[in-house]
Amino acid sequence: MRNRGRTAFIVTYLAPAALLYGVFVIWPVLQAIGFSLFKWSGLSSKKTFVGLDNFKQLFHDSVFWEALLHNAWIFVFGGGAILIVGIAVAHGTQGEGRLTKVLRSVYLFPNIMSLVVVAILWEFVYDPHIGLVTSLTNLFGGSHASAPGAVVQNTSILGNPAKALPAVIITFVWFSVGFYIMLFSAGIRQIPQEVAEASKLDGAEGLFRFRKITLPLLWSVGRISVIYLVINTLNVFALVFLMTQGGPDRKTEVMLTYLYEQAFVNSDYGAATALAMANFVIVMAVSGVVLRLTRKDPSGAVQ
Repeated sequence: MRNRGRTAFIVTYLAPAALLYGVFVIWPVLQAIGFSLFKWSGLSSKKTFVGLDNFKQLFHDSVFWEALLHNAWIFVFGGGAILIVGIAVAHGTQGEGRLTKVLRSVYLFPNIMSLVVVAILWEFVYDPHIGLVTSLTNLFGGSHASAPGAVVQNTSILGNPAKALPAVIITFVWFSVGFYIMLFSAGIRQIPQEVAEASKLDGAEGLFRFRKITLPLLWSVGRISVIYLVINTLNVFALVFLMTQGGPDRKTEVMLTYLYEQAFVNSDYGAATALAMANFVIVMAVSGVVLRLTRKDPSGAVQ
C-alpha cells in the first residue's frame, strides 16, 4: 500500500512535465517524421506521399554533404579552439589578482550580446575598407596603395571562398568561448582543496600539476562541454546566415542554412523536413559516440 501511494505521488508529480514534453517535443518530432514522407510546398493543403524519396534524394545531394563537412570543420577547429582557450583561461583566472578579476568580468560579455549584433560587429571587423583586419594588415605593410585611377577590387574576407569559413569559425569561437570558460572555472573550483595542497607538498607545480591533476579532475566537465559543442556546431544557423547566408559559392553552407533554403526559398518542405530529421539523427549519433568514447575517465572510473 505504501509503495502504491509512493508511485501515485511520483506519477502525479511528473505528469504535468511529461505532458508538456509530449505536446511540445515528442508530438512535433512525430509530425516532422510524417512531413518528411511527403512532397509538400508548405503553402497548400495538397501533399503527395513519396515515402523515403526525400531521404534518398538527400543522400545523393552533394550540397548536403558539403554542408555537413562545413559543420564538421566548425566542430573540429572551432570546438577544439574553444576547449583549449576555455581550459587555459579558466585555469589562468583562478587567482585573486587585479587582472584575473578583470578577465572574469569580461569573458562572458560576448554571450550577453544578440547574435544579430555579433554578426554585424564582425562584418565590420572583416570589412575590406574600414575593418580591423584591413587596418592591421595595412599597419604591418600587408597591402600597398593602389595606383591613381586603378579599380579597387572588393577584398572582403567574407566574400573570399577560401577565407569565409575560417572567418565564421573565428567569430563562432569569440562568441561561444565565454560559456565554456565559465564551465571549466566552475569545474576547477570544485576540485577539493586538500588535493591541491597535497599536490603542492608532493612538488607538483606548473604544467605538470595541470596535466596530471587538474585535467583528469575536469574530465566530467570536459565531457559535458564536448556534448554541448556537438549540439551547438551541428545546429549552428543564425551566425552563418547573418554573416554569409551560406556563401560565397556555398563555401560556408551548413545544414541548417541549406534547410532554410529548401523550405523558404525552394518551398520544398518535405525535403527540408527530411534534412531536419537527418540533422537530428546525426546530432544524436555523434553525441552517443562521444558519450561512449568518454565513458571512462583517466583514473579508470566508469561514468
